[in-house]
Amino acid sequence: MPHYIAPFLFVLIWSSGFLIGRGTGAHADPFWFLALRFSLVCVVFTVAAWWARAAWPHGARRIGLHLLAGALMSGFYLGPGWWAMSQGLPAGIMALIGALQPLFTALIAVLFQGKRLSGTTWAGLALGFGGVAMVLWPRLAATDASTLSVPVAALAAASILSLTVGSMVQKSPLAASDLRTAGAVQNVGAVVVLVVLALIFGELRWDNSPLLWGYLAYSVLVLSVAGTTLLIWLMRRGEATRTAALLLAVPPLSALQAWIVFGETLVALQFVGFAVAIVGVALARR
Repeated sequence: MPHYIAPFLFVLIWSSGFLIGRGTGAHADPFWFLALRFSLVCVVFTVAAWWARAAWPHGARRIGLHLLAGALMSGFYLGPGWWAMSQGLPAGIMALIGALQPLFTALIAVLFQGKRLSGTTWAGLALGFGGVAMVLWPRLAATDASTLSVPVAALAAASILSLTVGSMVQKSPLAASDLRTAGAVQNVGAVVVLVVLALIFGELRWDNSPLLWGYLAYSVLVLSVAGTTLLIWLMRRGEATRTAALLLAVPPLSALQAWIVFGETLVALQFVGFAVAIVGVALARR
């Protein structure tokens, strides 16, 4: 895939996840839905790896790192995040919390990996986050603060930190592994986490509607097989902060998709914020 197409395709796919997360909550328990989703993703990657006769990871350390990456990137990220939205956390606030991911990535790179980021990168991250805030501000302003739970919001923030750490694990020796076999093993880690969370916090709720099965199929084939694979591919081939900066474009694009799909209102400030966020991403990735 041409290197200049992959980032745009990733943002387009990843941004649609908020719509799926919003739509699924009314039809199924988020933990069990995600556990089934990643079980099916594991099957897809296993079949693909078997068909291609790809080499599987070997050695306890390498397999352990794959399981850890999957647990962090999918299990501890999406499980608590989707659960927080099912508990009343507005999707707009979740999206704004999600926009902290590039900042978390930059801070970890500086504090723990000894990297130095340019002033342009920091300015781009700040500008991008500001643009995201502009896009989401009208929705946040309309939210009743009394309905927000601090523990739920804190859990959502922790889920974004989990995604950050899990993404950076992809820059470890895992980068040499085949994406198909890596995907199969990593999704086992995600399933284990989600089943445990489902047994503790979940409920047996599944309305078996055609729409729910459509959400599941899209989640498996597009969000996970295509979207997560693109994220891992980008993380392996690029600098972590530059790749994470792409996520700043996700909330604005999600708002545009919600405008098209659900007819949600967009005001002039949000369109300006979208442009600001894109400029910020461009600066951060220079």
